[in-house]
Amino acid sequence: MAGGGFTLPKARPNGPPYFSRNQIASVLHQVAVLLELNGANVFRVRSYQNASRMLGGLTEDLGELVATGRLFEMKGIGKGLGSALTQAIGEGRWPSDWVDLHEQTPKGLIEMLGIPGLGPKRIKLMNEELGVDSVATLKQVALDGLIAPMKGFGEKSQQRMLNGIELLARFRARRRLDVGLMYGEAFQTKIATLDGVIKAQLAGSARRRKETIGDLDLVVAVESENHEMVSQAILGLPGIADVKGAGDSKISIILDTSVFEGGFTVGHIDPNVLDAIGGEDYEQLESSGTIDAQVRLVPPEVFPFTLAYFTGSKEHNIAMRQRAIDRGLKLNEFGLIPDAKAGDLKGMAAAKFSLHATNEEEIYRHLDLEWVTPELREDTGEIVAAESSALPTLLTGKDIRGALHNHTTLSDGEATLEQMADTARKMGWNWLGVADHSPTLKIANGASAEDLLQQGATIREYNTAWANEGVDFRLFHGVESDILEDGKLDHPDDVLGELDYTVASVHAISKWKARDEVQNTEELMRCLDHPSTTILGHPTGRILQGRDGYEVDLFAVLEYMAEQNDDGHLKAVELNASPYRLDLDWRLCKHAKGLGVPIIINPDAHSIRGLADISYGVMAARKGWIESPNVLNSLSGEELSRRLA
Repeated sequence: MAGGGFTLPKARPNGPPYFSRNQIASVLHQVAVLLELNGANVFRVRSYQNASRMLGGLTEDLGELVATGRLFEMKGIGKGLGSALTQAIGEGRWPSDWVDLHEQTPKGLIEMLGIPGLGPKRIKLMNEELGVDSVATLKQVALDGLIAPMKGFGEKSQQRMLNGIELLARFRARRRLDVGLMYGEAFQTKIATLDGVIKAQLAGSARRRKETIGDLDLVVAVESENHEMVSQAILGLPGIADVKGAGDSKISIILDTSVFEGGFTVGHIDPNVLDAIGGEDYEQLESSGTIDAQVRLVPPEVFPFTLAYFTGSKEHNIAMRQRAIDRGLKLNEFGLIPDAKAGDLKGMAAAKFSLHATNEEEIYRHLDLEWVTPELREDTGEIVAAESSALPTLLTGKDIRGALHNHTTLSDGEATLEQMADTARKMGWNWLGVADHSPTLKIANGASAEDLLQQGATIREYNTAWANEGVDFRLFHGVESDILEDGKLDHPDDVLGELDYTVASVHAISKWKARDEVQNTEELMRCLDHPSTTILGHPTGRILQGRDGYEVDLFAVLEYMAEQNDDGHLKAVELNASPYRLDLDWRLCKHAKGLGVPIIINPDAHSIRGLADISYGVMAARKGWIESPNVLNSLSGEELSRRLA
């Protein structure tokens, strides 16, 4: 349970088995770790570790094993452990010594277990020798250089602990959109299939498609008489690591990765990004992570109001409430209620006087507004636009016909040119651009000029063959060039001249972060002056949950790009669709749109799976008020060929 404290889950209220197989396996693992922290016999620790692994991979029904007594026949389950498990599973009570371990082990030591690569043996040793009893004291002794001299540690271990502390703090703050949506949609799907559930919908910042999210919010429509039944059924679903609170109308829980039936994986991450977010330590945190969720059960007639309220944002809700007040109404999670009828009544008592709404659209209509899609609910002009029928017709996934920034095995991709093209065709795209890294980026195995030109010859052969066969698909050939000193690009001009386009990107982040905003802004402008620069790639260099971008005045850069486009030179800004980046930020998309700067949404795919990341770019673009004509992705292959020429 990296990223969170160890807890003993609360028993399910609807009878044995009171705990799921995953919960039992997790608790056994926790007990083993806590025993080790407390200096228990190594053989006792090992017995709990083995039991955790064995039960975690069990396919038989755990409740039946307990009920029939066959649990005691399983290898590694002795009389003592078998009795403890029988009590927990059959009676819903954790053994008192397990409870004591959780309650009496100092919370600071348990908190340190969330630091990647730091196990109970080292924590115990540092506690005994240096008095380390929390993450805060660990950070201080590491900064003071007191860990490195200890036997078996050293400078690298000390630095890794400091890196791990920083990573853990970032990880616990918020989760990336892709991760939050995976948890939220998986749990929503499970809830939606339960008896008595009329409708289940993800709300909050996940529904608004923020680049990072906090807790999950789910709103569930249930007839009042079925609230208790549905509440109990939700608490019995797999994937719940702990229950923080449960009533008929609100359930607060912690979800873990067992909510995913097909397992959880972070997939292929390009080395540059993986290094920025913490490498293997990050992968360890994510694979054993958790996320908080709140489920609200409401009657069907209240559902649209509750969904709108908990979708937010806070600022959008304030503007909507004020609009309601101006019309003698009170808008809240229970309804849109005339003040004259409700008087001093509150909550559900006042809701019976609410104006009727079967969906969110009708709530907005009551307030003389067009419905505002959740992505736009950030109080950035959407209320005024909805009032005057001026909301944009937002981009959709169906508008996407291809993307230009993708990598193959020629640099640091894991799929061949042929595999990437085949996947793009299966996705229904009409074209695909390949832009492998240039030589300066050593970590990405940047392609030499010779190899790049050979790739171009292969692409031309494929395009000729497809054209002769009448296949409506083509490849565009580019490069992702590092931006070098004085805004120069990373290949000779004659090589760049052979390509369809160049994505100019910053990768030497430490150098760019060491300079001021003025220098970096001027450097980007010099790079944009190069005739081969077509696209400004991931413009700030940020990695979500990994690092902030370098200082740059993107307003000035976008205005400069607008001038060049006005002069007939195609200069597009990338919205990097990788969920680790989402850079250009959605807040700047609207500005680029207003200036007439073309946007190109690119998945920056390093695998065939990575091409699907285009969906996160579409989400960010929609949030930034982007429409189909604003993106190069909506052009046909023929139209794009003319634009690039």
